[in-house]
Amino acid sequence: MTVESTAARDEARRSSGKRTTAKTPAKSAKPTAAKKTAAKPAAKTAARKTARASAKASGGADQPQLVQLLTPEGERVEHPEYSIDLTADELRGLYRDMVLTRRFDAEATSLQRQGELGLWASLLGQEAAQIGSGRALRDDDYVFPTYREHGVAWCRGVDPSNLLGMFRGVNNGGWDPNTNNFHLYTIVIGSQALHATGYAMGVAKDGADSAVIAYFGDGASSQGDVAEAFTFSAVYNAPVVFFCQNNQWAISEPTEKQSRVPIYQRAQGYGFPGVRVDGNDVLACLAVTRAALAHARSGQGPMLVEAFTYRMGAHTTSDDPTRYRTDDERAAWEAKDPILRLRTYLEKQGLADEEFFAALETESEELGLTVREKIRTMPDPDTMAIFENAYADGHALVDEERAQFAEYLATFADSAHQEGN
Repeated sequence: MTVESTAARDEARRSSGKRTTAKTPAKSAKPTAAKKTAAKPAAKTAARKTARASAKASGGADQPQLVQLLTPEGERVEHPEYSIDLTADELRGLYRDMVLTRRFDAEATSLQRQGELGLWASLLGQEAAQIGSGRALRDDDYVFPTYREHGVAWCRGVDPSNLLGMFRGVNNGGWDPNTNNFHLYTIVIGSQALHATGYAMGVAKDGADSAVIAYFGDGASSQGDVAEAFTFSAVYNAPVVFFCQNNQWAISEPTEKQSRVPIYQRAQGYGFPGVRVDGNDVLACLAVTRAALAHARSGQGPMLVEAFTYRMGAHTTSDDPTRYRTDDERAAWEAKDPILRLRTYLEKQGLADEEFFAALETESEELGLTVREKIRTMPDPDTMAIFENAYADGHALVDEERAQFAEYLATFADSAHQEGN
């Protein structure tokens, strides 16, 4: 079509629109327009919700293919770029890791509901992403977690009860990061990506062949700290793996309101590779993370892994997910349960029998009882310790505040004494 014909067509449309407007009475048009306006948003909203739930459940018709080695039905499949060959013992070990991690997480949630913890961030549904990536690490690799990496902590040998101290308010972490090469939990969203990058730059300068991994969620991917970490890691070729657990919801904000492209594709803009893996497939998570860590260790720089998974529970125990997501959406993801699919595979292949599952169930219950006992007997901190180490040589203002606080605490002791009498 020529420019002239296009201009003539547009003029004809404008003229037609003017004539129609002039002939249509304003009063008769308003009710019809109002009804249409009211109906369209409601229909569009319903359609969007249905499409979003369907897309999330399937990965989306227009979404990239996930790296997957174990289907939701428990069928083993191959991938041209990522493969893994595990023994029966190793497969049973991964299953055990996920079951015990889920049991610990459930116990912690119950403890919070009973007033033993101030808050808890559940990992329910994300066991495969954490155990798979956690078991891909070498002892000399270093981990920078957020506050939900209970499965990774398990893989690094951190006592589960130590994870609860901060949420009970009795310590600032509960373990020595250098003992397990597992840093303290990070509450500030996204900041650990910068810490990991800086540490990885140091590793490279030291000439070590170890790697660093930073965990964060889809919500944290919107933070400036993560963008800065991507920039520095790429420029300095830092041996760091960024592991994003995309659990679909940053509290109540869905992923599509944070990113117009799949999260793993962001790596391209910074000059390093990214890959999306089925976050409910422990075998795929293990294989992809192993490859990413090898990539980093070999001097090829950073890599981004997006584990496409789902948060089955609340963001934290202060959250109510029923206010912003549907039961159908959760049900669709329950069918992809990471523990169930591996159990199905073990049973189909005859790699585990009922004796194994029964023994694991007993071990699981014992873990829950142990954690409960430890948290209830965890000593309270020294209430005056907060004033220590504020200044190396002390400070008059701190001394004054210490005295005021001690006087305040004494009022509680006096009240308790009076009630006892």
